[in-house]
Amino acid sequence: MADLVSRLNDVRDRIARAALGSGRASDAVRLVLVTKTVPAERLRDVIRAGATDLGENKVQEGLAKAQALEGVVEGGPVRWSMIGHLQSNKVRDALRFASEVQSLDRLSLARELEKRLLREGRGLDVLVQVNTSGEASKYGLAPEDVPGYLRELTAFDTLRPRGFMTLATFTSDEAEVRRCFRLLRDIRDRAMNDAPGGEALTELSMGMSGDYEWAIAEGATIVRVGQAVFGARPLPDSHYWPGAAGTT
Repeated sequence: MADLVSRLNDVRDRIARAALGSGRASDAVRLVLVTKTVPAERLRDVIRAGATDLGENKVQEGLAKAQALEGVVEGGPVRWSMIGHLQSNKVRDALRFASEVQSLDRLSLARELEKRLLREGRGLDVLVQVNTSGEASKYGLAPEDVPGYLRELTAFDTLRPRGFMTLATFTSDEAEVRRCFRLLRDIRDRAMNDAPGGEALTELSMGMSGDYEWAIAEGATIVRVGQAVFGARPLPDSHYWPGAAGTT
């Protein structure tokens, strides 16, 4: 546990320094801990250390962990975000644990979310996923499709668009990674001026374990960090989810 909490605190310190370096307050960037492949018993330690903002890529994993941890862990209420691709037929189970979806990328998903949320009588914070790298392996809207999509979202009463999410190109080329982040920031800035309800589209979820400091320098308000806290996964994502798009 000591090593885990030490890594968590190191990430928190790096985020705070990067935020200050970008001219913002040290607490301006929200840390979402990515828990994919991390068993529930390991999550108890970080929750006790105050990290209660968790994100899952797969619905079944997220639901199982949320249920396992419910009412068991001290440290405050846990907030779960769905950060991976969400299939329409998994919406019901996703909404059993997630209070936010960061991967809204098509109208059919918006319709399914709306249908279920109306039945439950509640709303949902959502981020629109944009494919800023242009890679066919990644989900998300093409940048040029974002304005029209935002106009379409005004028809959904239960969805609360809060901003945008992206995955940068998986490369050590800092210039290319930061290009992806700048593109999302530019999309956000234009949307805040031009889109219906644009004043609410403030969030930029971008940056993961290998590039979150670059993302913060480019304006990220949310970073999604897993391996920098929990350690490297023993096998690549393709082992856990064969054929999954956007995995590295």
